[in-house]
Amino acid sequence: MMKVLFLDTVHPVLAERLSQAGMDCIDGTSHTTVKAIDAHNDAAGIVLRSRIRVDAELLDRLPHLRFICRSGAGLENIDLASAFDRGIEVFNSPEGNRDAVGEHALGMLLSLMNLLREADASVKQGQWDREGHRGMELSSRTVGILGYGHMGSAFASKLTGMGCRILACDPYRDDIDGDLQGKVRHVDLATLKREADVLSIHCHLTPETKGMVDREFLYGFAKPIVLINTARGAILSSSGLLDALQTGHVVAAALDVFERETSSFETVANEGDAVWMRLMAHPRIQVSPHVAGWTEESYVKLSSVLADKVIAKFG
Repeated sequence: MMKVLFLDTVHPVLAERLSQAGMDCIDGTSHTTVKAIDAHNDAAGIVLRSRIRVDAELLDRLPHLRFICRSGAGLENIDLASAFDRGIEVFNSPEGNRDAVGEHALGMLLSLMNLLREADASVKQGQWDREGHRGMELSSRTVGILGYGHMGSAFASKLTGMGCRILACDPYRDDIDGDLQGKVRHVDLATLKREADVLSIHCHLTPETKGMVDREFLYGFAKPIVLINTARGAILSSSGLLDALQTGHVVAAALDVFERETSSFETVANEGDAVWMRLMAHPRIQVSPHVAGWTEESYVKLSSVLADKVIAKFG
């Protein structure tokens, strides 16, 4: 019987479905990662989220490993080269939270453009300032999507009913699939920077993209932009964003992810430093605690997608 070791907590539907498919699902979450692995080093599969770094040393402790399940989209915590060298399949589940991310990004964008947070606070303080909360219509803007995978295309899908122009920039693809053909235009980075009023970041975190959106990058846009980041915090330079806000290159920003997040995404490091304090105090930055893909529905779907993939390959 194929043994699957759960190193992080995910929705129970994954264990239920793998058990129904004849696999032996072991809960290792009450032990440290190393202790759980050493106790079950005959595991054929492991299940984890973002907290655990899967490197060559960890893989060497699991000589019978055939697959890794990463609940979520990002794979930056997994040494893919070492896994593939050992013939290990790596499954993730961006299909499970793509709609959640797309909706969250759209919600943040609409809130910024219509000053909803500011208006709410103002009225609750006894003010009635209609002119001071005059918003901007998304339908007259051009939205640029940087990174056009599951998350970027989901955001584009949510935007199609808003009447805005939608540009997608992704150096690893040059096509627009399915229902979005004719509604989304694929462009190069120079065109994106020249035409966009809004920039929404949906890249994977890689050595290439880490720190990519910095001061110079943001200063390169032809028009002042509204910026959204629901991807990974390390893609966007916090100090670069603050500079761009100061100079007017960025009008406002919404951040669900942060440069200083820990690998588990459960907290941030160095909360007391000057850059972090400026981010949190800035009146034109709206924030949320890495929850764009964190909905009741996505919690179930992330595990269901993994179950589908594992059973299709090994069931």
